[in-house]
Amino acid sequence: MIIRKKDALDYHSEGRPGKIEVVSTKPTLSQRDLSLAYTPGVAEPCREIHQDKDAVYKYTAKGNLVAVISNGTAVLGLGDIGPEAGKPVMEGKGVLFKKFADIDVFDIEINSKDPEEVITIVKSLEPTFGGINLEDIKAPDCFYIESRLREIMDIPVFHDDQHGTAIITGAAFLNALELAGKKAEKVKIVVSGAGAAANAVVKLFCKLGAEASNVYMFDSKGFVTTTRPEPIDKVKMEFAQSLPVMSLKECLNGADVFLGLSVGGLLKPDMITGMSENPIIFALANPDPEIGYKEATEARPDVIMATGRSDFPNQVNNVLGFPFIFRGALDVRAKTINEEMKLAAVYAIAGLAKEEVPESVKKIYGLNSLKFGRTYIIPKPFDPRVLVRVAPAVAKAAMETGVARLGIQNFEEYEQELITRMGWSKDIIRRVIHKAKLNPKRVVIAEGDHPVALKAAQILLDEKIAEPILLGNVAKINKLAAELDMDLQDILVIDPRTYPDLDRYATEFLKARERKGVSRIDVYDLIKHRSYFGPMMVRLGEADALVTGVTTSYSRYIKPAIQIIGQKPGSRRVSGLHLILTKNSALFFADTTLNINPDAETLAEIAIQSADFVKSLNIEPVIGMLSFSSFGSVRTPESAKVEKATALVKKARPDLDIEGELQADLALDFEAARDIFPFSGLKGNANVLIFPNLDAANIAVKLMGKIGQAEIVGPLFLGLNQPAHILPVYRDVNDLVNVAAIAVSQIGN
Repeated sequence: MIIRKKDALDYHSEGRPGKIEVVSTKPTLSQRDLSLAYTPGVAEPCREIHQDKDAVYKYTAKGNLVAVISNGTAVLGLGDIGPEAGKPVMEGKGVLFKKFADIDVFDIEINSKDPEEVITIVKSLEPTFGGINLEDIKAPDCFYIESRLREIMDIPVFHDDQHGTAIITGAAFLNALELAGKKAEKVKIVVSGAGAAANAVVKLFCKLGAEASNVYMFDSKGFVTTTRPEPIDKVKMEFAQSLPVMSLKECLNGADVFLGLSVGGLLKPDMITGMSENPIIFALANPDPEIGYKEATEARPDVIMATGRSDFPNQVNNVLGFPFIFRGALDVRAKTINEEMKLAAVYAIAGLAKEEVPESVKKIYGLNSLKFGRTYIIPKPFDPRVLVRVAPAVAKAAMETGVARLGIQNFEEYEQELITRMGWSKDIIRRVIHKAKLNPKRVVIAEGDHPVALKAAQILLDEKIAEPILLGNVAKINKLAAELDMDLQDILVIDPRTYPDLDRYATEFLKARERKGVSRIDVYDLIKHRSYFGPMMVRLGEADALVTGVTTSYSRYIKPAIQIIGQKPGSRRVSGLHLILTKNSALFFADTTLNINPDAETLAEIAIQSADFVKSLNIEPVIGMLSFSSFGSVRTPESAKVEKATALVKKARPDLDIEGELQADLALDFEAARDIFPFSGLKGNANVLIFPNLDAANIAVKLMGKIGQAEIVGPLFLGLNQPAHILPVYRDVNDLVNVAAIAVSQIGN
């Protein structure tokens, strides 16, 4: 992944500075609302809490609020950069908590390097928070600070740099041992790195059965041995060997496990050839592991390996742990995160890797097969099942060890609550981009001389989402790229007006449109225009998809796309769909762009096209056929059309969950629909909404974007032979990137 300095700075500074905001969860529309929120109404919960301090969990956000706390002394790979410079990282941690487990975060940066002062400050914050996540505090201070806070605080305190890494690596350790046919108590473990994470990992290995006497640790000064002349701190002393100084290569002879949390490139291929059969190598230095995956597997084909990188198998990623551990701890109002809760997380993560992987998860990663083995010893970070395995396991361990203030009576219901709470469909774009990156395709961007197009093309290339092709005046594009400090060396730029093979394009276009009003005189003028040249590249197989718009309305581009790319066999119509991302859901609206007043047959086809597209995103479609009436409550030709269309879909595709005609509020609340109309067949809330005409659909999209503050993706055009999506004017870079990723992910579906 390539992240440019300017992109990173723009991301953090544009619009509202930073990455987080505080949003009210209660209505604040009227004077009465404000009087309830503050004075005089707020006095009532204050009195209740004064009588019973535990009532703070009932009347405030404390129970879902975690403090991410740092003094900036050991930030990522940046070191001691101070609390202000560390703040972007802490905000980022808050984003991950919210994204993966719906946990709210205040980040708190402390301007002190005195462990006692840090302890005093954090302890004083206990009334505000349900949990404390310590982050990026240097060793050995972090050990002492966490230990003391756990002793004196009555809420969970968790240093993720230590325990998050340890828990994920511990799960990988258990499964790797099983595959290697080795016992934890027998293996020789060589460790490169002696910081907070390395010590925590090794300690956890020992709790999983490894023997401290079998651990050989190396720090920046070399082998950690009692024969050293300089003193060894008490944390390292636990694993110090009474042996002469030796090199890392010497120590690795006969070793079963290598654990690296040090520096990239430290481990050379010849250093692992002497390891035992089925060696286990966890090279976790970031961004570059101690040894590359290719080098390790070539030197030892029998290796079982994990790294911190997403482009290699078995990624050790802390996001598999901390959000879900806190989720489980908060949901039972735990007083601490104890060893039993950590071990419960380890076994839950390890166990999930042995379960059959759902097709939806395999599709996210573009894999036909994914099962427990050397290249799959820990779950994938995007696997939504991690939450419903880890959080309940942690909660149950808290209850069983007596540190939970609340109990969960029905864990099946709790798991369902977690799924509902997270609304997995909101993760669509991230999963689509990941899928596209597994098999990038050529995407032609017709308006290549616009800054949005150039920036999007750079991201598509850098992130390996697609191979962008830009159309436009080459000199103008190069000049603009220079102004934007961009390098177009690996991006194909074509000017249709001077394209050397224009005759072939013109001949093919004439063949496509013969007897359809296009003459040989017209064809050269038309094909030189990007709106025709781009689709022709797709038709001729010189591009796989078309994405454009930006400065020109899609009405100008859609006609050539349909004429040249053509419709899928059996498709009567091309239809348009928008993806609507709200705070709690993902909805698909159709037809929002093309068919002005579709008849019943066209409506039915739009519904089927939309459902199949949604299925291609690994989401189960639930279709609501919308009208101003419900099940004949008002008889008009318009409502009858929707009723007929619903019947046509049910007959053609009995596999689809569809109902209509329905008013929109009932389509989005299937339980209410069943209460009023017990015969309603919807099995869940509709996520695909088919509108009766273009007026209704297009207005709904605009209102969702402006008033509903939803993120709008699209329009996406369905029914074409190859993907072609034309954005409305003035869309931003992310819009173009997201739609291009969707186009790539469609290819082959």
